[in-house]
Formats: sequence, structure tokens, C-alpha cells
Amino acid sequence: MTKTVDEIARLFEADVAAGSNAGGEVYPGYPGVVVAEGRVQTMHWGFPLAARGKSGQLLKPRPINNARTDKLSSPFWKASFVSRRCLIPLEAFAEAEGPKGGKTRTWVTVPGEETFTVAGIWRWSEEWGEVYSMVMTEACVDMDGLHDRMPVIVASADRAAWTNASPEEAFAVCRPWPGALALDRTAEPWAGRR
Repeated sequence: MTKTVDEIARLFEADVAAGSNAGGEVYPGYPGVVVAEGRVQTMHWGFPLAARGKSGQLLKPRPINNARTDKLSSPFWKASFVSRRCLIPLEAFAEAEGPKGGKTRTWVTVPGEETFTVAGIWRWSEEWGEVYSMVMTEACVDMDGLHDRMPVIVASADRAAWTNASPEEAFAVCRPWPGALALDRTAEPWAGRR
């Protein structure tokens, strides 16, 4: 995302929460921008999942950045899906492609859409404050060979249903993208960050 929070707010007719900022490329466990409750806000990407070590000590939580649609009714995700849905504005998302140890970055965009939205859910966490997770569904035909899952892309006509409708109506939005996607296969290594 290269747009400022003010530009995002204008696009989505939203207010800007104090302290929000756009972060360019966003990685799990790092801040990203979402539109939640009518405001553009910065939250950490990934619900914290605590784990224990072999001797029972509490380990640093790891971010769970994706919520599969077939798991939204599980205790980990359900409360957020029922009452705290958000939109994640993107210009593109990346997937890893290629053999293990040699994966490269493939960027996925929606043709004709400078900025599009994907479905998200959010909550408060003791570890990182407000956190969000991206909702994933089965991949559409344009993703064949790249990944078997993809983010739920929310068309502009479905944004109100995703954020404000009943859970049953919102769940109907959770489907593979019916439109076209553009893939930009790069030689950029997947591992490591710019």
C-alpha cells in the first residue's frame, strides 16, 4: 500500500484514527492499515497465538495472519467474525512461487482497481493491542498453480455486507473472486525483505 491514510480515508469515506500510518509492504506481526468501524486504523497483522516450550515456559506468541473461511466458527475466530469485521485496503498481495529454497515473489492485483479490499477480522490482544487477520478462501481459477487459497476479495458492492450485515450474510461474501486477477511473476526472492 503506497497511499497515505488520508488518501485511504477519502477512498472509503472513513475517519482517520489518531496515530494511524500506512506502512508500504506489510508482513505478519507488523503494523498494517485497516478500515474498521468507519475509521482507518493501524493494527498489527496477526492474532497472537501463545505457545509453551518443552519445559512449560510461555514462549513469545506468534502471529496467525490468516483465518480460513472453514474455520471462522472455531473458538479462536468466531467472536471476531460475528462482531468485528474490517476491510483491508491493498494495491496488491504477494504469494511465494517456485521450488523450496528458491521461491520468488508473485504479486497479485485486481485489473482496473488501483486499490481493492480484502476481508478481515480484528480484536484486542493483551500482547499487541488491536490486531487483525486476513480471511482466506479457496483460490479462483487465475490462482491455479500459484496457491490453493487466496484472500477474500470484497467487491465495493459487498463492503457493507461484509462489515455490517449478519454473520450469515457476511459469510456469503467469502467466496473465490469471480473476476480476473493479474499476476506479476518476479525474480525477487521470497525470503528476506527489501
